[in-house]
Amino acid sequence: MLRVAVTIAAKDLRQRLRDRSALVLAIVVPLALTFIFSQSLRDVTGGTFTFDYALVDLDGGPASLGFEEALLELQEQGVVELTNAETRAEGVELAGDGDVEATFVIPAGFSDSVASGRPTSVEVVGNVDAQIGTSVAESMASQFVSRVQAVRASVGTAVLNLDEPDVTALLLSAAEFPDPIVVEDFSASRKELDLNTFFAAGMAVFFLFFTVQFGITGLLEERKEGTLRRLLAAPAPKGAILLGKLLTGFVMGVVSMTVLAIASTFLLDADWGDAIGVGVLIVLGVITAIAVTSLVASFANSVEQAGSAQAVIALVFGMLGGSFFPVSQAGGFIEVLSLATPHAWFLRGLSDLQSGGSVGDIWPSILALLAFTAVTGSVAATRLGRAVRV
Repeated sequence: MLRVAVTIAAKDLRQRLRDRSALVLAIVVPLALTFIFSQSLRDVTGGTFTFDYALVDLDGGPASLGFEEALLELQEQGVVELTNAETRAEGVELAGDGDVEATFVIPAGFSDSVASGRPTSVEVVGNVDAQIGTSVAESMASQFVSRVQAVRASVGTAVLNLDEPDVTALLLSAAEFPDPIVVEDFSASRKELDLNTFFAAGMAVFFLFFTVQFGITGLLEERKEGTLRRLLAAPAPKGAILLGKLLTGFVMGVVSMTVLAIASTFLLDADWGDAIGVGVLIVLGVITAIAVTSLVASFANSVEQAGSAQAVIALVFGMLGGSFFPVSQAGGFIEVLSLATPHAWFLRGLSDLQSGGSVGDIWPSILALLAFTAVTGSVAATRLGRAVRV
C-alpha cells in the first residue's frame, strides 16, 4: 500500500513541479510579501525607532546642559538623532520643513529660574506630520521637567534647614543623586516575535493552506478527467490512492515551510529559534493544514468549488490567527477567538522557541495542533474514503 501511495505521490509531484504556479504560490509569493511587509511596516510594528530632534539651547546653564546630556545618551543608543540649532527661528524652521520631527527650545535664563524657584518651561515645537515623534518629544520634556521639579523641591527643603545655603551647589548635588525609585524591565509573560520572523512565519503558515490543497484537489481532478477510474481498476488498495494524494500535499508543505524558514533566516535575518522545535511545528502545521483543507474539499463537488472554499477558509484563518498582524494587539474577544485557528498556535509556539525555548516548552501548541488534526482529519478521512469511487 505504501509503495503504491509513494508512486502516486511521486507522479503528482512531478506534475506540480512542471506547473510553475505551484512553486510561485508556495515559495516566491510568501517570501516576497514577507520582505515587503517587514520593510514597509518596520517603524510601525515594532522595529527600531530613531527620532530626529533639534535642540535650541538659549540658556547654556547647568540645567539645560543636563537636558542636552540626556539627549546625547539617547543618541548613543540609536534612539535619537540630535541636531543643534542656534536660534528659535532656526529650530522652528527645521521642524516645519520636516527636517526633524520636533525641536526642543530651552529659553534664556532657564537655569537661573530653576535655581531661584521662578516659573519657567521647555518648549516643544513639533512637525504636524510627525505625531508620534512629537508625542515622544513631549514625554521626554515632561520627564525632564518632573526631574527638575523634584530636584528643586529637595533643594528647597534643604535651604530651610541651613543658615547659609549654597543654592547652586545644592542643585548640582541633588541632580546627581540617584532616583530612590527605579523601573526594572522584566520579560513579559506574553512573548512576541520580532518583526522579520513574525512576517516570515505568518506568510509561511498562511500560504501553507494554499500549498497543501494541491494534494487533495488532485483527487477531484482525477475524477473530473476520468483517470480515477483507471486507478481504481488497478490492483491497488483504494486507501493507497487517498494516501498518495495526501502525501503529495505533505511533501509540498514541508518543502515550502522549510525553504521559507531557511531563506528568511539568511535573507531577512529572521530567527525561528530551536531547529528541532521548529521542525516539529512545521510537520504538525503541515499535517493540520492537510486535515483542514481535506475536510473542506470533502464537501465540494468540483475542483473549482473546493479551491474557492479552501481559499475562504485560509483567508479567514489567516486573518483571525494573526498571519498579518499580532492578534495580541487586538486583545479581548479577538485574541481569545484566534485560538480557534491553527495559525495562532503555530505562531505562539514559534514565539516560545524564539525566546529560547525548546520542544518541551511548546507542548500547548503541539497539543492544540494535534487536536485540530484529530478532529478535522477523522471526519475528512471518513468522507474522502467514500469519495474514492467512480
